[in-house]
Amino acid sequence: MYGLGPLLESLFKKIGVPTFWAEPLRAIIVSVVILAFIMVVVMVLLWLLRRFIAYMQSRLGPNRVGPEGILQPVADATKLLIKEDITPAAADKVMFSVAPVLIFLPAFLVYLVIPFGKGMVAKDFHMGIVFVLAVGGVTSIAIILAGWASNNKYSILGGMRSAAQLIAYEVPMVISLLGVVMLAGTFKMGGIVEAQSGGFWGILPRWFIFYQPIGFLVFFICVLAELGHLPFDLPEGESELVAGYNVEYSGMRFALFYLSEFSNAFAFSAIIVTLFLGGWKPPLAFIPDWYILSPIWFLSKVGVMVLLLMWLRASIVRTRIDQLLALGWKVLLPVALFNFLLTGGLMLV
Repeated sequence: MYGLGPLLESLFKKIGVPTFWAEPLRAIIVSVVILAFIMVVVMVLLWLLRRFIAYMQSRLGPNRVGPEGILQPVADATKLLIKEDITPAAADKVMFSVAPVLIFLPAFLVYLVIPFGKGMVAKDFHMGIVFVLAVGGVTSIAIILAGWASNNKYSILGGMRSAAQLIAYEVPMVISLLGVVMLAGTFKMGGIVEAQSGGFWGILPRWFIFYQPIGFLVFFICVLAELGHLPFDLPEGESELVAGYNVEYSGMRFALFYLSEFSNAFAFSAIIVTLFLGGWKPPLAFIPDWYILSPIWFLSKVGVMVLLLMWLRASIVRTRIDQLLALGWKVLLPVALFNFLLTGGLMLV
């Protein structure tokens, strides 16, 4: 399986780019492509979220700026770019400025290892899952830093809530993925997709969700908590904390928080599709696995997962912080451990 990086490397050799410049040039091109893709994804998700929730709640939603309100995300981005960027007088100015960049960085780096189709991946690391989990752990540090640097009681409470929430759900999330790794025999994202080849009776696909239904359920619930998504949006609970850890941010720095939230929603949906729903594989076993159709299958599955997240966002109310932590430590962690031991036992048998 060839990634975008190796393809660029072979292209540079053909056109005679010096080795000294090839690596930084390749990194710049990959970064620009990923950043452009993230911008497009966030704008589409912003419009889709508003229209979808408005439809569910019998409202109109955005319908004035452009046809069917499709240019509303562009108007929002323009507003944030020209809005005054204020730094509180009592804030730690360096850390206050670093936190938004630090929270966007994991949302950007995760896209490096997501296989969008057969051979369509920036860098297919041999430890792809470990890379995703390690990079995702930076988010909690950035949120705590944003809350502390703001020197605001509501921001600090939001940061502390986030730390407790992310730690409580990262542990069962990691354990829930061990079953997938054991079945695939690799940490490589592309290898996990290839391990889901074939089918049952020539019809149903051999996706890991059929082998790991408990692991999938635990991972999906943990994803909701990691995203701070309803019903687990406690770090920025408006009813108690005004806006949580980002209440003091405005302008472009607030836009980075917003950008990372929607970027992570797409990224985690893509990770779920890669690990449990066959990645770029077609939905039925007898459909040919053509290279040109692989990104269409992948993005179609991710779209379904994104709509599921939006449906939950429009339907479920927020839980209390004690209920959230109890679910993570007392329910999901034992269930994830049980799934891990069950998978190992069945593989031995």
